[in-house]
Amino acid sequence: MAVSIKEIQAPIEDEIKDFEKKFRDSMKSNVVLLDRIMTYIVKRKGKQLRPMFVFLMAKTCGGISESTYRGAALIELLHTATLVHDDVVDDANYRRGFFSINALWKNKIAVLVGDYLLSKGLLLSLQNDDFSILKIVSNAVKEMSEGELLQIEKARNLDITEEVYFEIIRQKTASLIASCCAVGAASSGIDTDSIENARLFGEKSWNGISDKRRPL
Repeated sequence: MAVSIKEIQAPIEDEIKDFEKKFRDSMKSNVVLLDRIMTYIVKRKGKQLRPMFVFLMAKTCGGISESTYRGAALIELLHTATLVHDDVVDDANYRRGFFSINALWKNKIAVLVGDYLLSKGLLLSLQNDDFSILKIVSNAVKEMSEGELLQIEKARNLDITEEVYFEIIRQKTASLIASCCAVGAASSGIDTDSIENARLFGEKSWNGISDKRRPL
């Protein structure tokens, strides 16, 4: 029997509600144009799968802390930044059924918005000395960038193999889910071996269903 997202989120329902409020507050800016765009982004949020993985793993590994909230916010900020930049690269006019940032405010503003989101995420971690969490997420962003470039290279040369296909999936999608699980574990204060196990859990779990997704 299929399980709904709502059922999966049930154990962390209160934490997700708190997170949504904190995340909205973290997106505010004194620059009117930027604040308008941030409001537009927040109102069109997705299913919040990434924060869900962070909170569930933290709760499993020992407990949810303020570091958990910051880790979830960091991942959402960096992930949103990559989506904004991706829409510019792909010249996409829609995201989740709504106009993309570049479609409404043009490419230059979209790129700057993506940069702003990246800087907000980095500062959130640095100002709170969340260095281990920042390292985990930074590595995931590196993997995602490499996966995107590998995909472009193979699409141009038309020489992709099944092994490379799954490596692209691992880098582009599984690496981010893996980082969510690792961040959740790290925020609970658990040991490094267990954090790595949490990361591998996220990576292998996502890879197990990713053959249904088409990266190319």
